[in-house]
Amino acid sequence: MGLHRRCIVMAAMAILAHPGLAHAEALPERVTFLSGDGRTELVGYVFRPSTMPAPRVPAVVMMHGRAGAYSSRAGGVYDASTLSRRHTLWGRLWSERGYLALLVDGFGPRGYPEGFPRFSYHRRPPEVSEVSVRPLDAYGALAYLRTRDDIVPNRASAALAAMAGIGAPGPAKPTPEAAFRAALAFYPACGLKGRFDDGYRPYAPVRVFHGTADAETSPKRCDALVQAARVLGGDIDIRLYKEATHGFDDPSRKRRRVPANAAAAADAMAQARRFFAEALKGK
Repeated sequence: MGLHRRCIVMAAMAILAHPGLAHAEALPERVTFLSGDGRTELVGYVFRPSTMPAPRVPAVVMMHGRAGAYSSRAGGVYDASTLSRRHTLWGRLWSERGYLALLVDGFGPRGYPEGFPRFSYHRRPPEVSEVSVRPLDAYGALAYLRTRDDIVPNRASAALAAMAGIGAPGPAKPTPEAAFRAALAFYPACGLKGRFDDGYRPYAPVRVFHGTADAETSPKRCDALVQAARVLGGDIDIRLYKEATHGFDDPSRKRRRVPANAAAAADAMAQARRFFAEALKGK
């Protein structure tokens, strides 16, 4: 959510070595639910473990970035069959590890299913703002998950703006027990429209992954945000991958041809799995 792509939360997140897997598996379930604004009906895609390890399992909320939830080759068809490869692979990754993953489409229901191009940050309409609107989408997804009988109610995770203890839409006083337990943020745009210039302190653990060769969002700005949040006592850290680009976890050949991207994706996935295992299931 304070992100340009995702995930997740993701992730936003070795499955990536098997690009054909996304087409061999059953499609995720399409669901609808209200955003936290109480009026916008959102679309979500549920990746459920094929074999449930328990009657109730922890959940992961996956928030897409500026490119939206669907493939650039969707051809006007926006449904479970045209989700982007990245999001599908992350959904499968989490479900194979015993989580129920919910990918939220926050753009399609608002008339922008195709997403937005690079460097459009300051031109996007306010109804898709990642600091004033999309945090409410994450909390709407959380509320929906809590209505399901296959979810552990207090074990869900989603990212950046929504995790702010103060200054973000959502619960007035969020806590890990009442809201999200943890969040992952992949190459986010950490300016967040100046909303947290006076200080950012997440109410639950957050881990950020960024490439130093990212030409779309600034790793230096994210590092500065993280370090300032740590001074305020926030449980947040950033992992900077030398020479990795924006979208380093994308399984496309274009991204994977960059050796730094392949190395960063492998490490980030391992870190993400470990982090969520600790935050959602206990060490």
